[in-house]
Amino acid sequence: MKHSNKNIDWKSVFSISSVLYTLSGVLFAVIALKGFMLPNHFLDGGVTGISILLHEIFHLDVGLLILIINIPFLYIGYRKIGKNFAVQSAMAVALLTISMNLVNIPAVTHDKILIAIFGGFLIGLGVGLVIKGGGVIDGLEVIADYTNRKLGFSTSEIILFINTILFLSAAFYFGPEAAMYSILTYFTATRTSDYVVDGFEEYTALTIVSAKHDLIKSIIVNDFNKAISVYKGERGYLPGSFDVAHDCDIVMTIVTRLELHRIKQAVHEADPAAFIYVQSIKEVTGGVVKQKRKH
Repeated sequence: MKHSNKNIDWKSVFSISSVLYTLSGVLFAVIALKGFMLPNHFLDGGVTGISILLHEIFHLDVGLLILIINIPFLYIGYRKIGKNFAVQSAMAVALLTISMNLVNIPAVTHDKILIAIFGGFLIGLGVGLVIKGGGVIDGLEVIADYTNRKLGFSTSEIILFINTILFLSAAFYFGPEAAMYSILTYFTATRTSDYVVDGFEEYTALTIVSAKHDLIKSIIVNDFNKAISVYKGERGYLPGSFDVAHDCDIVMTIVTRLELHRIKQAVHEADPAAFIYVQSIKEVTGGVVKQKRKH
């Protein structure tokens, strides 16, 4: 199915926020690659890692490799995601390629732990900022999502498979120690980009089933100033007493990680037998989630 996006929204592509995110992301990626990873033969995952590996083996220009390897992924993104995405990604990748050849950054350190941590942090920060700007500088996730629909594997499984081959190749050419440090770099980069894209204030769905549901609703709304949703349901159906069931209100609220512990503690104090389960939330829009601080 072709994407419905027919025209490029140039106002969106060249909006101040998009341009700033992209420029900042490319800058951090260049610092990570030229100041940390390339001088010390460290790999990342995805297209960047493949480009560095080919650069180390065949001594080809790494910036040009990043551009060439990303081309088929950008085409798939154009067909499956949209023209805005393809244009913003193409500009980000082209800018990265140009910067890799024009910007001269000396090696910051040769300490392997520092390279893995700070190199990974900076490349992850760069990738995340470019994604916030509406594009990518590493098209692997585009192809992973496309292959996911074709083959039935999850995006995580496909990325893991490709990166496993990449790091095994690194172990073969550079030794197991270099491969292990590259895995640490990739892990740091992945966690950093996740935080940048999803936000440091990650949201969590808290669902509570309790016999004292009216009290629980009052605590969450009045004591913690949080909005709630209520589902009409039943509790009971326990092993040994399957025929015993009671109508109840199932209470659900969206909280941050900082609020989670305090609300759970208050619920347990109100009803030690309350059933609580927690789910991670990638994105929250609409409704009443953030409350204004009272000064």
